[in-house]
Amino acid sequence: MALDPTARQANFIDSIKKFFVDNINRIEGLPLLFDRSLVTPQIQGVEVDKWVAVAFGDMNMGHVSDSLVEVYCCSRRDPEGFKLAQIRDKVVGYLTDSSATDGLRRIPLYKTPAWTQVGSLIVYQETESGILVTSDETKFKIVPARFKWAAII
Repeated sequence: MALDPTARQANFIDSIKKFFVDNINRIEGLPLLFDRSLVTPQIQGVEVDKWVAVAFGDMNMGHVSDSLVEVYCCSRRDPEGFKLAQIRDKVVGYLTDSSATDGLRRIPLYKTPAWTQVGSLIVYQETESGILVTSDETKFKIVPARFKWAAII
């Protein structure tokens, strides 16, 4: 028996990727990776000095399903961490909704590949990390978000 579109992990992942590509990459112009790796991406052979990496974490399926997504805000050649703070602010801005009475962002849950909306994902922010630094002087901050949605299981 096939899973309902609201219970498919592939639909959840595709919906999250679309949200980040449409907003963080296309609107904000930040390079985007879907990997836990902090390897500096290259655009036309040139290393960038700021980017965002999105990593998918645990998933709990039920009538109210939830999944953790960790957003890594990253910068290089950023002695005081100001570029990192700007990236973090952009990311958090897209994960919240100041016009909603509860402040929670709703993101469409799509059935792919037709891109038909089958529900909405509600974003709950979790505690962010402090600023972390790698051996190559990449600064990064982890902004975790828990997504919840109604699913038919």
